[in-house]
Amino acid sequence: MASLSAAAAISGIKNPNRYNTQTITKHSLSLFPSSCPPTPAPRVRYCRRARRSLSLSTQGLVIRAAETMSTEKLGIKIHKNPPESKLTELGVRKWPKWGCPPSKFPWTYTSKETCYLLEGKVKVYPDGSKEAVEIGAGDFVVFPKGMSCTWDVSEAVDKHYNFD
Repeated sequence: MASLSAAAAISGIKNPNRYNTQTITKHSLSLFPSSCPPTPAPRVRYCRRARRSLSLSTQGLVIRAAETMSTEKLGIKIHKNPPESKLTELGVRKWPKWGCPPSKFPWTYTSKETCYLLEGKVKVYPDGSKEAVEIGAGDFVVFPKGMSCTWDVSEAVDKHYNFD
């Protein structure tokens, strides 16, 4: 339910306690006001099929707040869908940009790299592992210093990056 409170805060709903759950299904959760006014009421929807996003719809206006999820795999830290406020706080949009077309190449990180993918899809294979770490548009990724890997770019990449 914490996610629903976050959706209420993002949407500007002053009193989220005024809302009660009317419908719960396997794939969605919808909230409607307990006393519906004659005009269309705001609606918050949680849909597991749509990358676990929350959306508020009021008379055709839709605001989405994607669920942020952090993972670490094979030494690579991935933060999915970080909030814009976090990106602004870190100055990500002011970092240099780099891009490449679909390709496959080896890479070694001589220092820690932090990047935010604007576009693309990549499988990163750390040396000595047959497993890949998949990253894509909307991912905030941290590669550790000293990592050697192979990048397999399946969709052209455009990213902001910063070396520490």
